[in-house]
Amino acid sequence: QCLYQFLAFVPPSNESLRKPGTASVMVDTQHPLTLLLNSSVGDKDLCKIQYHFGEFGNYSLVVKALSTSTQTVSCDLIINEGPINSYLPILFAFLVYMGILAILIAGRLLMKIDPVRNWVYKKLNPRATDRMINSELGSPNTTDSINCDPTPHPWSTASRRRLHSLDTFRGLSLVIMVFVNYGGGKYWFFKHESWNGLTVADLVFPWFVFIMGTSIALALGSMLRWGSSKWKVLRKILWRTFVLILLGIIVVNPNYCLGPLSWDNLRIPGVLQRLGFTYLVVAALELLFARADSGSWEGRFPALQDILPYWPQWIFILVLEAIWLCLTFLLPVPDCPRGYIGPGGIGDFGKYPNCTGGAAGYIDRLLLGEKHMYQHPSSGVIYQSTMPYDPEGILGTINSIVMAFLGLQAGKITLFYKDQHKQIMSRFVIWGIVMGIISAILTKCSKEEGFIPINKNLWSISYVTTTSCFAFILLLLIYYFVDVKKWWSGAPFLYPGMNSILVYIGHQVFANYFPFKWKMQDSQSHAEHLTQNLIATTLWVVISYILYRRRIFWKI
Repeated sequence: QCLYQFLAFVPPSNESLRKPGTASVMVDTQHPLTLLLNSSVGDKDLCKIQYHFGEFGNYSLVVKALSTSTQTVSCDLIINEGPINSYLPILFAFLVYMGILAILIAGRLLMKIDPVRNWVYKKLNPRATDRMINSELGSPNTTDSINCDPTPHPWSTASRRRLHSLDTFRGLSLVIMVFVNYGGGKYWFFKHESWNGLTVADLVFPWFVFIMGTSIALALGSMLRWGSSKWKVLRKILWRTFVLILLGIIVVNPNYCLGPLSWDNLRIPGVLQRLGFTYLVVAALELLFARADSGSWEGRFPALQDILPYWPQWIFILVLEAIWLCLTFLLPVPDCPRGYIGPGGIGDFGKYPNCTGGAAGYIDRLLLGEKHMYQHPSSGVIYQSTMPYDPEGILGTINSIVMAFLGLQAGKITLFYKDQHKQIMSRFVIWGIVMGIISAILTKCSKEEGFIPINKNLWSISYVTTTSCFAFILLLLIYYFVDVKKWWSGAPFLYPGMNSILVYIGHQVFANYFPFKWKMQDSQSHAEHLTQNLIATTLWVVISYILYRRRIFWKI
């Protein structure tokens, strides 16, 4: 439903030289396009062609007049040069990483063979080998010996108590987020959707919010069981919120390349700001009703012991969601239809060019001011919207609280059904199915035609239910492989997951510095972009591994 945009003027052909009129243009290849040919006389539509052009392809639209009196023409699309396969770099990168993984697995298996392990120990640490030979146990047990187990011995007891699946889930979300923020190889599905819809890039932030909620349930329960008072815990919650918001406003948000920090154009919302405020609300809500003892509930429905005792929390969340729905669909917005949730610009046939985001954009512009919002929203790419719009704005924070609360529910499940793996996994499946059904109803299983489309910019409720559906299923799989069967240690995602704040802030601060970025020979090459982005992301994984080995963790 976009307005047609002027692409080119084709001059008339030169009859004396028998030379046709030509015009050369470049078109977008992400979406199928509609080309409309108009007559310069009378503005009559001559022909219309719908086609999905391929990347770096070369095409000709040949227009021939069949009748000059009736202005009848024929339009034929000819492929002069076929498009390239732009996904080959992804395949090559996948094979490289699979090769590295195969080498690491083979090395780990070889280290389980006694002669091989002894030879490696002898080459790398002869003293440890001598002690191993003289030991009755036949294996090194001193602090300076080399251990093929990546987890340090002093942590062995604590590591067994810690759910590594949560750190792995958080680390996986963070690694994808870093890769996407660095450019994602310039592939459209590693960029945020322009408006309605969902890409890989749109999954990671809500997943991070989800697992933050899960961690809140476990952390608060642990602190209360260790005897911390609720007032002490509340002070820690307030401090962490303050630090997150401060880091977001002062360290991550500003572009210091454009000059010193200035309040005149400082963006107030942001990723860390939203994380901080969401954490404050959900953690305070959980603290208010938390119990030091997470034992079984003495009630009529023991199967709902992770829900019913916390009915005031659910009422609070439902009231919040009702507020979001009322503000989104009932708040009057000047010069915009009530309940409008479109992209503005040339969308909706250009009827509402200054209504980007509807009530959500209006509230931000009213309370924050246009200069304190994100100036280049993703809607501008396709819909050419010119109004500032902040995807981390005020109204969307309500649904990020809902997302974190669903993650909190996952944390309560792991607490109430501790070591009952079937109970935990079955509840993850049920919650995933319920969220999926709600999403199907809200969206009518379509991108544009649903009651409430999936929209990352708005953080629509359907966006929350869809991404939480995926989050429950993904957490189920990771929990099964890492903590139940122990087939996977969680590496390498475990390491950034245990240092998430440091990796996130670090990748933002050093984004434009070598070796995370360098000048490329061909800025249009997916291969070069993908190589640079993957190397930068891998470096942060390596850094987090080194910090893990040195037991350096940045906690707020």
